[in-house]
Amino acid sequence: MSKNIKLIHPRDQITEIISRVYKRGMTTTSGGNISIIDEQGDIWVTPSAIDKGSLRASDIICVKKDGTVIGKHKPSSEFPFHKAIYEARPDIKSVIHAHPPALVSFSIVRQIPNTNIISQAKHICGPIGYAKYRLPGSEDLGDVIADEFKKGYKAVIMENHGTVLGGSDLTDAYERFEALEFCARTIIYGAQIGNPKYLTDDQINEFESQAIGILPEMETTNYSSDEVEKRLEICKIVQRSCQQGLMVGSYGTVSMRWKGNDFLITPTNVNRWDLDLDDIVQIKDGHREAGKIPSRATWIHQEIYNRNPKVNSIIMTQSPYLMAFGVTGEYLNVRTIPESWIFLQDINFVEYGNHFRKNNNSEIVDNCPTALIIENDSVIVTGDKLLQTFDYLEVAEFSAKSIVLGSSLGEMVPINDDQVEDLREKFLT
Repeated sequence: MSKNIKLIHPRDQITEIISRVYKRGMTTTSGGNISIIDEQGDIWVTPSAIDKGSLRASDIICVKKDGTVIGKHKPSSEFPFHKAIYEARPDIKSVIHAHPPALVSFSIVRQIPNTNIISQAKHICGPIGYAKYRLPGSEDLGDVIADEFKKGYKAVIMENHGTVLGGSDLTDAYERFEALEFCARTIIYGAQIGNPKYLTDDQINEFESQAIGILPEMETTNYSSDEVEKRLEICKIVQRSCQQGLMVGSYGTVSMRWKGNDFLITPTNVNRWDLDLDDIVQIKDGHREAGKIPSRATWIHQEIYNRNPKVNSIIMTQSPYLMAFGVTGEYLNVRTIPESWIFLQDINFVEYGNHFRKNNNSEIVDNCPTALIIENDSVIVTGDKLLQTFDYLEVAEFSAKSIVLGSSLGEMVPINDDQVEDLREKFLT
């Protein structure tokens, strides 16, 4: 989807996002609905009882401001609460409702996920409301949800039902939806291996305030063919990371060394799902490409390249199983299978705040390990070729997932020291 979402017809916006929600396993064939209200007050909404895995733009329904229904299907049975939200909150222009498994878990135990689990999530999601159970499709359900939105919430847990989120446009709503489900998953997975720890508001505010000092702009920027090729490679890996659930649209930084210690890096405040070649920011001699704002983690990437000449690509992201270890502080033992140990050997852990620029932490930037977890923040993976670095990320996430899932079966039995030495001799010498 284009970054300038207003240039795309509501039908196409809705079709793309509902397909993304379905493919990411965050709704079922029959579940979930999405709507957009346009400048005329007409509401475009997904149809009732049509396969969410194969929805086409022609399936989307328009409910005119006067109530006239245009389209070949019936509008979603949950249309009444979409309409109620728009009436209660004129600033809301798009609504997503779905039944993603982790958020449903919270709804059926009647809890609200604490977004202070990850530093950026509180600002993306905002405070979370809670709507009491009412009959699906009823006016009563619309009333209780609208009442929550009237309180200023943009995200609401629906008791024994799921979640509903609003946004200034569909991209904004989806970022909030994706981030909230990520928080819920991280808390649930973390609870399977330890006790999730949460950041204080002061810690989050300190994180937001410390990311200052935008690099000066270059006067001119040259785009060589090899540089354009690297931009394309970054965009493909970011898209793949989003599709694989290893990155969310609102967070994730990828960079590649270009020449010397100069590099290319993803921007800030651009949805990762929508990233284009011209969004990528060139960093040269401590200057940024004119008119673009690079990731706030640019300084970390620069220092890693400066001090680690063998590192030529970096991925900094949040993936749910790795972050389960990140929010609990539990040790991630990658002696699970041979591949995991050969690729990763060990994954270091640094406390929250050590990634602030003022600390310039040597554990992060000096002799940077293949993978490192920053408490309640992110995972950093480094390598030579970008595809190799992405592979390391996948292996690390799979290893973390295996341990989390295995925790219900019994205690992990790692590969022993003798077996590790055999692996070292065969693969690393």
